[in-house]
Amino acid sequence: MILDELSVPIVLAPMAGGPSTPELTAAVSAAGGLGLLAAGYLTAADTAARLAATRELTTAPFGVNLFMPGPATPSEDFADYLAELGRTHELGTPKYDTDDWDAKLDLLVAAPVAVVTFTFGCPSAAEITRLHDAGSQVWVTVTSAAEGRIAAAAGADVLIAQGAEAGGHRATFVDRVADDATDPLGLLALLQILTAAVDRPIVATGGISTGAGIAAALAAGAVAVQLGTVFLRCPEAGTNQVHRAALSADTPTMLTRAFTGRRARGLRNQFMTEHSATAPTAYPEIHYATAPLRAAARAAGNPDEVNMWAGQTHTLAPELPAGELVGQLAADTKTALTTALSRRIRSC
Repeated sequence: MILDELSVPIVLAPMAGGPSTPELTAAVSAAGGLGLLAAGYLTAADTAARLAATRELTTAPFGVNLFMPGPATPSEDFADYLAELGRTHELGTPKYDTDDWDAKLDLLVAAPVAVVTFTFGCPSAAEITRLHDAGSQVWVTVTSAAEGRIAAAAGADVLIAQGAEAGGHRATFVDRVADDATDPLGLLALLQILTAAVDRPIVATGGISTGAGIAAALAAGAVAVQLGTVFLRCPEAGTNQVHRAALSADTPTMLTRAFTGRRARGLRNQFMTEHSATAPTAYPEIHYATAPLRAAARAAGNPDEVNMWAGQTHTLAPELPAGELVGQLAADTKTALTTALSRRIRSC
């Protein structure tokens, strides 16, 4: 199990769409954690190039994250939303694709990495077997006990428990507006439920930015943590400047489908507040439709029309090299665990 080989129980979250880079992945792995390289939104050819670049930077184990493709959305389900946006913004063409799923899976079987993680669903038992036969572990991101049971039954080696505090897209297997009336589980609640329901190692993710947070997750049953937002200001990250500059401000986060048609947590801005209520479930169609307006906002330095994905503890993200940050978090985790164990627990 690769988790047993790590010097520190820290996994880099695969932040697709810009922040994930070979340099960031390699730096976290070289520091004793496990770097994950995001392959979401990339072609198989682009993924192969990033794999090669990462291997040039480190000989330490690392992993790759894939997006599970979902079904296409009928155009009539999002026509009204596009008309709403089109009155004030230049839009791209909404389209459906599988994120080059088959070709990327073939690539990772032919050129295996230590771990392949999955978001937005669980691969089939046959697909998991292919990756196992290639020598890779399979980790599946889950948000509920039901999803955890599905992943375990399919053969997943590890579950990544994503709490509601996490930045970026919710990893739910099915994204439905009807489910919005139910609050998503916070990380601590999810960890307790999963450890009782599923016999698999669990990696905790969502709202963790300090050694004390890591210690809390480990105490609650996780074997490691997956951190994303805390790495966004590292020099190795590909975070755009508008996003990078906004992270230190005390801006609330919120969940929205406005930018991509799938629920994601980001820094609240004007676009989110104006369009979240009407945004449909239509991913990746809305992602492609809003791409031009997001690109224009980044170029103009306009934070009100950019998707700035971030977890609830975003203000704690430091400007440090990734390797230094991993070392600091590891030391702070040891201190927090020692402090907690030293406290007397009085019997009733």
